[in-house]
Amino acid sequence: MGHDPISIIDGVVENPHFSNLRGLCQQLSEQTQVFVALGGGSVMDTTKVLAASSGDFKTVEAFLKGKVDAQNLSIKEIIAVPTTAGTGSEVTHWGTVWDPENDAKYSLSDTRLYPSAAIVHAPFTSQLPVSITISTALDALSHALESLWNKNRNPISAMFAVTASRAIIKSLPLLVQDPTNLTLRTKIQEAALMAGLAFSNTKTSIAHNMSYAVTLDKGVAHGIACSFTLPAIIAAVDRNDHELIGYITTIFNSSIEQASQKMAAFLKALDVEVSPNAYGYTRDEWQALIRDAAQGQRGQNFSGNVEQLISQF
Repeated sequence: MGHDPISIIDGVVENPHFSNLRGLCQQLSEQTQVFVALGGGSVMDTTKVLAASSGDFKTVEAFLKGKVDAQNLSIKEIIAVPTTAGTGSEVTHWGTVWDPENDAKYSLSDTRLYPSAAIVHAPFTSQLPVSITISTALDALSHALESLWNKNRNPISAMFAVTASRAIIKSLPLLVQDPTNLTLRTKIQEAALMAGLAFSNTKTSIAHNMSYAVTLDKGVAHGIACSFTLPAIIAAVDRNDHELIGYITTIFNSSIEQASQKMAAFLKALDVEVSPNAYGYTRDEWQALIRDAAQGQRGQNFSGNVEQLISQF
């Protein structure tokens, strides 16, 4: 028979950062053995930090900065109950942590952070505003596509990625017009979970590495920041990777050239601008951002042509 929780921790912020997490970790009870993460991606990320902290953020911070190894983390069990459809964090072992004071972003990573159970239920997302529905679903679409033009791609991750991408592209515009439709919300939630399974195998790629700077510098919501670059990235994929080209043409039911245009049209129909200028970047600033992102941990997973990506702007 169930019992009341030992404690309820709220005060989670979007893009959880060092200052916020220090305070939340201090609220932990020493008796806590299982964490229930009820919320969106930021709640999932925060819970993973809490589960690894033993009430002291200093240990997690030291781990993130490479000063101690994973054996210093005593990680507790997590049950994930997502209320958005996008991050896929309920099936991954990563938590994103931000340090805006030092213009930095970290990934808390340990296989013990995989939730022991995930409860995915469409009605939990039914009250989401349309703007968050769009941005979180686009995050999931980016997860799926990023796992395809990825040096770590494998047949299983690709199967999840293609299925998830097709479902989001088909269902998201319909859901925007009918946001209380639980059948459509179920399809998006299933797609987000499959995208999570895809990139849990591969990690993300250059769109996500680019997005970190966009979010830190311009305050753009993560799902928008990591998706508005997708048309340009599609145009820069390796044309000699015939397997990848096959996946992309299957998703968009078109040639690879048309796929980039279809991706741009899909985003614009959702009122998402695809030009870096719309987010306040000059051509030189944007090209420098791409070059920097390509050297990042996720950027190095990109199997395409970085110079071709740069030349589009």
